[in-house]
Amino acid sequence: MEVPKKLVTTVSGCADDALAGLVACNPELRLLQGHRVVLRNDLAAVRGRVAVLSGGGSGHEPAHAGYVGKGMLTGVVAGAVFASPSVGSVLTAIRAVTQAGAAGVLLIVKNYTGDRLNFGMALERARAEGTDVRMVVVGDDCAFAKPGKAGRRGVCGTVLVHKVAGALAEAGASLDEIEKKVTAATKVMGTLGLSLSPCSIPGSKPSFQLAADEMELGLGIHGEAGVHRMKVLPADKAVETMLKHMTDPSNASHLSLTPGSSVVLVVNNLGGLSCLELGIVAGAAVRCLESRGICIARALVGSFMTALEMAGVSLTLMLVDEELLRLIDAKTTAMAWPNLLAGPATTRRKEIPAPAEGPKKPQDEAGSGPGTARVQRVLERVCSTLLDMRDRLNELDRGAGDGDCGHTHARAAQAIREWMRARPPPAVPAQLLSGLADVVLEQMGGSSGVLYGLFLTAAARSLSGRSDFPAWADAMDAGIEAMQRYGGAAPGDRTMLDSLFAAAQALRSLRSPGANLLQVLAAAAQSAEAAAEATRHMEAAAGRASYVRSSRLEQPDPGAVAVAAVLRAVLEGLRDTPQ
Repeated sequence: MEVPKKLVTTVSGCADDALAGLVACNPELRLLQGHRVVLRNDLAAVRGRVAVLSGGGSGHEPAHAGYVGKGMLTGVVAGAVFASPSVGSVLTAIRAVTQAGAAGVLLIVKNYTGDRLNFGMALERARAEGTDVRMVVVGDDCAFAKPGKAGRRGVCGTVLVHKVAGALAEAGASLDEIEKKVTAATKVMGTLGLSLSPCSIPGSKPSFQLAADEMELGLGIHGEAGVHRMKVLPADKAVETMLKHMTDPSNASHLSLTPGSSVVLVVNNLGGLSCLELGIVAGAAVRCLESRGICIARALVGSFMTALEMAGVSLTLMLVDEELLRLIDAKTTAMAWPNLLAGPATTRRKEIPAPAEGPKKPQDEAGSGPGTARVQRVLERVCSTLLDMRDRLNELDRGAGDGDCGHTHARAAQAIREWMRARPPPAVPAQLLSGLADVVLEQMGGSSGVLYGLFLTAAARSLSGRSDFPAWADAMDAGIEAMQRYGGAAPGDRTMLDSLFAAAQALRSLRSPGANLLQVLAAAAQSAEAAAEATRHMEAAAGRASYVRSSRLEQPDPGAVAVAAVLRAVLEGLRDTPQ
């Protein structure tokens, strides 16, 4: 097992460097000289108020220093990665706020042995110096059905405790009142984590391994073992599993939820989950809670207390009344607290009505007859060709793109087939191309869908009221001009435009009196195929391939190959169709 890569300056200095970076970017924060302690810049504002201090090991960013600010924490004490801070640094932080005139100090500590010991020892020494210091230990983990002697671990719910304590202190509450209300808040919340991957301390190997098809329920924020390994579940099922475990009465660590309860929900990224996945989990959590008759008074979604790069999520629920909710909503300048609007979370929000469509496009009145039948046969040949080429186009695209060119064109082909089944395609050229533009824009996806849509829309406009041969040459030029204007590519850039431009040169023969359509189209298809093959030797200057070294582009451009195949299919479809 290899040591994972980390973007750090030095392994030994990573915790200090992280704090220094945070302070450098936030004018509200200051470092305490000689210690891993971050304090509010305006310590004078603490005079006469209770100071709220917290902290713990580094590696949980933005916890804890991200929550220092007016209306939240007065300061934090950080240890090395996943290590408790020293007694001396905790004591120094207490002295700093006491000397600034604080009317007592509240320590908020996660329930880990090292944190309890070091913060507790500092508390005793500060009391010996005459300071009124209290400590609230947070244990919100719902993982273990029968917690051992150490009790429940302190995890992401600690952030909500920070917020409640900080809001009370900012409002001028006494140390007795804050201690009482914060202690009560710790008893009405629960948290549970779910991980897809381990985490690793800088310079070290991962603390555990999970198989590619496994997830683990109930891990701690340092990579400590959870309660159950299982096969990876879809997000909605995973969320149901988490909430069921958190609220199971047979679990001694459970949180009691009854229909009608009001909660604050925290959907916390454990460090390595994508924002896309986090949004999916958040939606699933809201739906699941709503189905139980729970009111989600507020929902916080983001990275609040992480475990380095662990790909996972935790859910925190805090039962709230009006007072607790006011404290959660109270203003704070802490940079890691989300700027939330006060309002509930729900999946039942009324959608904004879509705007009315513009004037309907005129449709071909006939919708049948030889013209329509000819169009259907040609389009069917095009669709069959693209579907047959799916794998080849994907393979060509893997060298320079994301390997989905074949899937994208196949989607377009399937959409065109469905469009034809729903209604015979119009035989009028402008209406036909306009209708095809709508289909590819709505169904094809990717930049290819937009480029084809631009081409067809501009070509349709050029064909309006015309159907003679020169009109088709003009339409080809108009479509290419639109693609160049918005796409930015030019002939020679190794894109689909190379095939289109070559075909357009040949189609100009349609402007000559007595031109033979099939002969001209055959020349256009042959030119497009030659141009597509020539892209094999071109330097990509546009599109995704432009970011890839030319030495790796050993195949022709898939977009150019697709265009050439479409032109060949149109030719063959027309040849097979009675004129």
